[in-house]
Amino acid sequence: MRITHSLNSVLERWLPEQRLFLKSDKTTRFLRLRPATQFIALGGIALVFGWSIIASSILVIDAISAGSSRDQARRSQTAFETRLTDLSAERDSRAAEAAAAQARFTVALDQVSRMQSQLLESEAHRRELETGLGAVQTSLQDAVKAQHQAAVQGQDPDAAPAMRTAELQAALDILSGELKQVVSDRADAVQEAQDARRMAEAVTLERDQIVARNDKILAQLEDAVSVSVKPLDDMFRSVGMNPDEILRTVRRGYSGQGGPLNPIGYSSSGNAEITQGEAKAQEIMITLDQMNSYRIAVEKMPLAMPVQSTFRYSSPFGRRWGRSHEGIDMAAPVGTAIYATGEGTVIWAGWQRGYGNLVKIQHELGTETRYGHMSKIRVKVGQKVSRGSRIGDMGNTGRSTGSHLHYEVRVNGRAVDPMSFIKAAQNVF
Repeated sequence: MRITHSLNSVLERWLPEQRLFLKSDKTTRFLRLRPATQFIALGGIALVFGWSIIASSILVIDAISAGSSRDQARRSQTAFETRLTDLSAERDSRAAEAAAAQARFTVALDQVSRMQSQLLESEAHRRELETGLGAVQTSLQDAVKAQHQAAVQGQDPDAAPAMRTAELQAALDILSGELKQVVSDRADAVQEAQDARRMAEAVTLERDQIVARNDKILAQLEDAVSVSVKPLDDMFRSVGMNPDEILRTVRRGYSGQGGPLNPIGYSSSGNAEITQGEAKAQEIMITLDQMNSYRIAVEKMPLAMPVQSTFRYSSPFGRRWGRSHEGIDMAAPVGTAIYATGEGTVIWAGWQRGYGNLVKIQHELGTETRYGHMSKIRVKVGQKVSRGSRIGDMGNTGRSTGSHLHYEVRVNGRAVDPMSFIKAAQNVF
């Protein structure tokens, strides 16, 4: 009592005693508010007000941080897809250059082959001319000998042997001219063959450089798609889904083929390095197809947030009060908008015991989402909804202690922690 009296005496300067009068028809009473009582009341009010400000600040900071992280993830995804597109275009350009270089290399080889054939023909022609020239020279020598013998024997040297010598001399002149022409043609053919070989070597060097650049681009593409596929694969495993089964399901739904079929032409002068590059490109295309299938699956899964305004996680997934709580609770004021977390079909829209006003949405790949305790339902059974469509308003219906959303995710009928889907989406996007 002494401590209380001393405290009242100290506080009386700033908080003088107040009296609250309560008057009825017959009596009048009053409540005495001592300085210590006023100080305690003011302290409690200040404490509650300060706690409200701090909690509101934390919620606002969390909302801003979540929004900025999502925007940063979207920008990173856009940048990665742009880089992947640029690499693909550059790869296609390098592949076209490699094909053009291969075509030029084939043309150069054909030209070298033709030059070699011409060289062989000219060499054979030259040998034939040399043989004919030798025969003419032999005939000429025989004619000269015959003329000499006729002169010794006293015959007319201008007779038939002289005529034959003139004919042989004319034939010899013709053969000499042909031989000179053959030698000139052979020299030209040799020069053209050397030029063709140099061209073939230059084309080979260019092709090797293009193949090296193409291999570098393919390696970058392979690293990029591998880095992109792994988070998607981990995401599906983290939510308890088999990635191989998901890929098979997506491919069954997107398996159309068609178009005319034409025979494939094969070159006998193909290059092993280009063939290896095509094999690596084929592997990358398979990985890209896997990533694209994952993207399609992600678009069909419930990965968005059901509440996009400020809220508080009021209860996690798991055991609660000795029973299993098969979802998470998000508390916010009555009337807060609730959105579908993925595209699907509404299979329930009405009252259900425990849930109150409940909406169930069936998604593809065996997933289902439930939204309970709503104050208003804005969809009907059989309605198709897309991700981000407003399906109702938050409320306090059913077994509930206050305004909140009970959000469930089920995979093949089994309840899983919705936070695994929410965190998976944040890690990927």
